[in-house]
Amino acid sequence: MKICNLSFGKIVVLSKNLAEVIVDEGVLMDEIKVAEYHAFLLNSLESPFSLLINKKHSYCYTFSAQKNIAKLKQIKALAVVAHTSGGVMSTETLINVNGNYKLNIRVFYKREEAVTWLSNLE
Repeated sequence: MKICNLSFGKIVVLSKNLAEVIVDEGVLMDEIKVAEYHAFLLNSLESPFSLLINKKHSYCYTFSAQKNIAKLKQIKALAVVAHTSGGVMSTETLINVNGNYKLNIRVFYKREEAVTWLSNLE
């Protein structure tokens, strides 16, 4: 397991094609942070890869960032761990803004369930 601190939070590389993303409290994800995020994923993981988005903290996106955050073709699946109903609602909004973008996305309340689901995907 490798933990990498980026300008917006940290990414924990759990395996060669699975990473956990934890955005810091109060961050505004913009186009520059999304580009940093995408560059890290492409340079650190083997494609196709899956992501565990752990919404431990409250943060927001610019509209452009919302449209681009999940548009990497190398992303196989996204599991979002939402710890609150607000986290679930913000995730559903993000999914709707992107029209689901043909991604395999599921929302979970427990991290362990999300990790198990991602690990079982083939």
